Amino acid sequence: MARTRSRRLEPIDMTRVLVLGGGPDAEREISLQSARAVAHALQANFQVIKHTIDCVDDFDLHTLEGDVIFPAMHGFWGEGGPLQDALEADGRPYVGSGPHAARWCMDKIATKLTALSLDIPTPPSCLFDPRDRIGPIEPPLVLKPTHDGSSVGLHVCRDLETWNNARLRARDDICAHPQRSYMLERFIPGRELTVGLLGDENHLTALPLVEIAPAGGVYDYDAKYARTDTAYTISPILPSGVAEQITQAALALATHIGVRDLARVDFVLDADNTPWLLEINTMPGFTSTSLLPKAARGIGMSFEDLCARLVELALRRARRTS
Repeated sequence: MARTRSRRLEPIDMTRVLVLGGGPDAEREISLQSARAVAHALQANFQVIKHTIDCVDDFDLHTLEGDVIFPAMHGFWGEGGPLQDALEADGRPYVGSGPHAARWCMDKIATKLTALSLDIPTPPSCLFDPRDRIGPIEPPLVLKPTHDGSSVGLHVCRDLETWNNARLRARDDICAHPQRSYMLERFIPGRELTVGLLGDENHLTALPLVEIAPAGGVYDYDAKYARTDTAYTISPILPSGVAEQITQAALALATHIGVRDLARVDFVLDADNTPWLLEINTMPGFTSTSLLPKAARGIGMSFEDLCARLVELALRRARRTS
């Protein structure tokens, strides 16, 4: 992707952008941070209307003003289909994937099965049964929610003791929230890499790869949001052909699913230089430490321009289909 020059829209263009944040999911706080950052970034080019979603039972999009909607939402309800159903029914253009792709990508098991069908390597995985003391996949393994992001509830279990502690915590979480499910995944040690995607559903383009090197060795919730010792490298030095292999795998998966506007696809590169797909995120974070904005800066795209580009993609799609 060519480097982009920072620009501003003409002042006459006062399109009203409704920025949504909050929601009922475990990633609510991250969503609120993303919404604040997006709203601030869009103020240079648009009239911004912010709305925090507190209770989904009485949430009604039709009562909210705005010409285009930017749902800075993370988690199952806001990112995995239910909100997208409401956005489709509302009829206004909105940023992000539609309900079908949103549901597909939110389900990590379904995403991994799709990757395998495209010959994209992904670590062996299975659903977690809270009754099992020993699961089908033995340590070292990763235990994580099937439908959450931001590394919420992620546990890397290197031995039976850490596995047992994580298993009990996941079991208690499922008892408290019966709608939640967890999965087991074989732990693949290696370099953590992510590739951001931008564009419409017919022409997604990859941003530069970003390598994540958490000081503690695990890119969990604390490493993402609570600590400052995680190192990020844009366009890291990789063995010949690896960056292209990762980029093409990300584009193939996202295109097959029907992702649009934006996505972030996560991989781990093992000691044999094999990239393993971990997951795809259709509404990645927009906080000060988030990976997609870092990747955009790698081509000279400011955070303000990134947010404006996404709004423009939604508006352009609406014009094509009207």
